[in-house]
Amino acid sequence: MTPEKLKAIISQGEGTEVELKESKDSLARKVYESICAFLNRRGGHVVLGVDNDRNVIGINPSKVQEQLDLLAKDTNNPQLFKPTYYLNFEPMDLDGKKVIYFYVPESTQGHSYKGVFYDRNQDGDFELRSTEQIANLFIRKSKMKTEDRVYPMLGMKDLDEEAFDELRRGIRIENSQHPWLNLSNEEIIRSAELLAVDCETGKEGLTLAAILLFGNSHAITTALPAYRIDLLCRVNNTELYDDRELLSCNLLKA
Repeated sequence: MTPEKLKAIISQGEGTEVELKESKDSLARKVYESICAFLNRRGGHVVLGVDNDRNVIGINPSKVQEQLDLLAKDTNNPQLFKPTYYLNFEPMDLDGKKVIYFYVPESTQGHSYKGVFYDRNQDGDFELRSTEQIANLFIRKSKMKTEDRVYPMLGMKDLDEEAFDELRRGIRIENSQHPWLNLSNEEIIRSAELLAVDCETGKEGLTLAAILLFGNSHAITTALPAYRIDLLCRVNNTELYDDRELLSCNLLKA
């Protein structure tokens, strides 16, 4: 995220996919309801250190790390979020002030915060109170097969040659007679049914599964700008983690 892009997001003001919180001296706990709502709806951008009128208030510099630690701890706490969801929190300088930005993607699962399910609309977060509302959430989620989503604007040119080399290397170790070893990259993609036709446009394109497995950085950024592989190592501290690595490459290279 660049300062220019972040300013463009802030300029939109709060809405279905944008949430602004002051959080100057302490973390605004209501942000967790927004995280839950974004996971359950279409995803959204969260900026801490900005008020409802889009003014950059900033976070007290001495409190930034404290808020980052608290966000990481709480979003990974199954006593608060069920199921938990790993997010990447990014401290930034904006107009000489400290803010925290993160993107919450749409989840394929239904999420609750402190036992309450939240959804999102233009007016903000709201509780799903009735069994019918909660049932509709899970029905909507059960129909999502995100890996089959088609991106007609992306094709073979957007895939990483090294990922195919890695695939063939692994196949050769397991079965030197495997038919894929004699296929071209496109033939492998078609054999795996990772090229499909978009029902809305009628155009052929890569599926999300193809992009995650073989995509180059451009393809991954286009399809999933917030995509990261979050590697957590837990040895001594089982509540938090002892080491962490963030990857943004395709799954085969990862």
